[in-house]
Amino acid sequence: MSEPLEGKIVAVTAERRADELATMLERRGANIVHAAAIHVLPLIDDSELKSTTEGIIGRPPQIVVISTGIGFRGWLDAAAGWGLREGLVAALEHSRIIARGPKARGAIRGAGLRDEWSPVTEASQEVSDHLAAEGIAGVDIAVQLHGVITEWEPTLHLGDALAELGAHVRPVPVYRWIRPLDQAPLIDVVEKIIDHRVDAVTFTSAPAVASLLSTAKDNGLLDAFLAALAGPVAAICVGPVTSAPLDALGVPTSMPSRARLGALAKFVTEQLASP
Repeated sequence: MSEPLEGKIVAVTAERRADELATMLERRGANIVHAAAIHVLPLIDDSELKSTTEGIIGRPPQIVVISTGIGFRGWLDAAAGWGLREGLVAALEHSRIIARGPKARGAIRGAGLRDEWSPVTEASQEVSDHLAAEGIAGVDIAVQLHGVITEWEPTLHLGDALAELGAHVRPVPVYRWIRPLDQAPLIDVVEKIIDHRVDAVTFTSAPAVASLLSTAKDNGLLDAFLAALAGPVAAICVGPVTSAPLDALGVPTSMPSRARLGALAKFVTEQLASP
């Protein structure tokens, strides 16, 4: 009996957990083309993060918004390196914690803390709307930042939005996204998509989408790339936050009902398996 994805080719653009996703798809018979679209870098100069951490320990904020699981774990690891982890966790126990999504919630609970609320959509806009509804003028809020905003990411800069609502915002910079220095693997993936040599391309973060769009644009391939994604090549995203850059360009996307890697692999199988 053949596997459901036998003969199908799937492009994987993730950096973190790419092997895990690829393995799940390969077990279903797929052939994998992999090129990490982004690279996560810790801050080169973490003096600002250390100063912010010390400030939070000395005066815990009323609300803390944790944007990403990797960011929160990175923050705790950095604090541990300075001998401040226990103090940071103790300080956060005195704050109301909001998790932007399930990965952030998992990291929070893994540290022995509890979040009080998380948006259904994982969108920064929903976090802003939730806090605006309760009124946050003058409220002290720490916001763990996530990566950078690019021209392809219609992502609300949450710290700025909360500041406009009157909150006193303490940004917590933990890491940043960068595009890979070696663009050759990404160009190869873009060309394979344009030539319809892959059946689907998977995305697990909005920055990965933005990176691939930038690669296509830089090489004069953007129109052909978007046309391929609007036609025979399926753009499959882990969730609505990830799909936002493509949604803004009118590119059709699809996604599983739950923003989980296992659900993504199952969804790809359902979408591509021959009837």
